[in-house]
Amino acid sequence: MKGDPNKLGFSTRAVHAGQPPDPTTGSVAVPIYATSTYVADELGKHKGFEYARVQNPTRTALEENVAALEGGRSGHAFASGMASISAILTLIKAGDHVVASRNVYGGTYRLFTQILERYDLSFSWVDTTDLANIEAAMTDRTRLVFLETPTNPMMEVTDIAGAVEIARDRGALTVVDNTFMSPYFQRPIEHGADVVMHSATKFLNGHSDALGGVLVAAHEKQSEWFAFVQKSAGAVLGPFDSFLVLRGIKTLPVRMERHERSGRAIAAFLAGHDKVTRVLYPGLPDHPGHALHQRQSSGFGALISFDLGSHESAKTFLDALQVMSLAESLGGVETLISQPATMTHASVPPEKRAELGITDGLVRASIGLEDEADLIEDLEQALARI
Repeated sequence: MKGDPNKLGFSTRAVHAGQPPDPTTGSVAVPIYATSTYVADELGKHKGFEYARVQNPTRTALEENVAALEGGRSGHAFASGMASISAILTLIKAGDHVVASRNVYGGTYRLFTQILERYDLSFSWVDTTDLANIEAAMTDRTRLVFLETPTNPMMEVTDIAGAVEIARDRGALTVVDNTFMSPYFQRPIEHGADVVMHSATKFLNGHSDALGGVLVAAHEKQSEWFAFVQKSAGAVLGPFDSFLVLRGIKTLPVRMERHERSGRAIAAFLAGHDKVTRVLYPGLPDHPGHALHQRQSSGFGALISFDLGSHESAKTFLDALQVMSLAESLGGVETLISQPATMTHASVPPEKRAELGITDGLVRASIGLEDEADLIEDLEQALARI
């Protein structure tokens, strides 16, 4: 791809950014560079690659591609989403303070509370849907505001630009976990975010066959630091997984359109069903974050949380499904459905789950690419068992 990628459309960037034809063969697909090291031309002179922990051409292609999609300065691929979040927290040091969305992925909560607090980092968990709560939680030691929007699994929506303004006024960085929306629907850097994070395992890869995480830095300082962390800590994404994620991104635009189309239809179906006590989906007009999400995103995505009233009802429903897959994760071509209380958020203490509204009857679905009619029929027959 020649010229400035920022002047091209999203789908064109998804297919071409970071992926010039292979100079040796003309291959349109970036090769899997399965090498651990690179031969130098002479002492002190190499071709831009020294050691696979530091650089790998397949990984570099993925990093440049995601950076182009998010509109950032640089991308940095890690071995998992949690490895990328761990890298983010190396931006701060002992004694520093983080303001975080009260509802985040359970693994993020576990990392922050059970590991990083041991290193004298402190965290305030606030309802970031109200910017006044972020402002009130800021201290002289706050160095980071960590947001999920929408959150997992309660689908709470935060004003990214508003949170950025508060953070910058206090000298803090703003990080946004953009996994649920993907850069196709939401680009936090356009709203001022300093760092964007993705679990590349999810929509970026899209096929449930790779594990990875990606950070996109908006500024040189963070860009240089994340490259240093990759070199020093080494939790980098391998070439084969980089290849799989890069391949998945080529179809990201068409997949996200289909994911959302079915997601909106299924959310409306669930909202009208008498066995469902509540539906959490930003695309529903009665969702409290509906208007805000429309302003800062171009779509509502495929994640839907809904409550069936009790653990017994949720189990009966989940065990009866025939098309939807009961499994952890999200963002795959198959519809993945789970019970957050015992699966993705089992590490969150019961009292904290209760405070957030993560009940034993709550179910989270990531709507896949199956025929919409088949998914609705599967939901109908499973709900009828309750």
